[in-house]
Amino acid sequence: MRNRAGWRVWAAGGALIAAAVIAGGAQAETRITYKSAKAGTSYYQMGVELSEAIKQGTDGDVILTVEESQGSVQNVMEAAVRPGSFIFTTPPALVGLAQAGKGAFEKRPSEKFKDVRALFPIPSLTMHFVIAGDEAVLPLSALEGKSVLLGKGSFGAREGEKYLELFDLKDKVTIANAELGNAADALKNGQIDAFVTSGSFPAPNVVETAASADIGLVSMTDEEVEKTGRTRAVIPAGTYAGVDEDVVTTSLPVIAYTTTAMDADTAYLVTKTFWEEKARLSETAPWWKAVSPELLSEVEGKLHEGALRYYEEAGIDVPEQLK
Repeated sequence: MRNRAGWRVWAAGGALIAAAVIAGGAQAETRITYKSAKAGTSYYQMGVELSEAIKQGTDGDVILTVEESQGSVQNVMEAAVRPGSFIFTTPPALVGLAQAGKGAFEKRPSEKFKDVRALFPIPSLTMHFVIAGDEAVLPLSALEGKSVLLGKGSFGAREGEKYLELFDLKDKVTIANAELGNAADALKNGQIDAFVTSGSFPAPNVVETAASADIGLVSMTDEEVEKTGRTRAVIPAGTYAGVDEDVVTTSLPVIAYTTTAMDADTAYLVTKTFWEEKARLSETAPWWKAVSPELLSEVEGKLHEGALRYYEEAGIDVPEQLK
């Protein structure tokens, strides 16, 4: 009887230990929300690719759950209210505006914006002006008289509207009232003549459109690029079906940010894994090739202490203002 009782006590104790081990393993898995972009865009696809790379690179210890977004402003706004581990992407200038309480954040200021911290750069936003027709490369003036879809709420929509005003085209085009997600079908069906989208090339919605319709892209002069105040970018010939010449356009850096609510070890692991997996990412998705540590110079705000630890260990130069 004593032996049986002893065995029951030992078995119960072993079960408790096993339960503790299982619970500990469950706690070791870190889940992070990754606020991306609208479904169907290049940035949403990047989020999916990054999620897979982080899961693979950490043997499943870190899981990124990609969440659709209506644009970068929404992403930054949510950084002020999201608890726990949260990663979002945005052009760095919006973080600067949020922390200063200006622009889109003037009416909704928050001290929490000061807790935003950078992790690493991702592929830059590249402007695409897509026009139906069999001419592969066109000037900005080719938009005159066209029905143009800009979309709503995204960087590309705001930037496209800015360019129409900047180059005296606003009153010479008709702005289509539709969602950007419908752009490919709308252009193929003749409901619009052109659309504007921003995303790293090759942009999925442009690839889709070019696969079933003749399209051309606007190529800007260096003077026009300078007038926008953005960075000059070149979309190489052959990136899209039928566009067999280089296209000059503009780009804007994009950074993956988090907040101080993310602990240093997690920020370190995610940043380290990103850079270690980047070569593999680039093999299957060319837009990752253009990402380099030099893009850290575009960051506004500070680096997360965990990310900074990785860069210092890796011997990567970090601008003093980010530390």
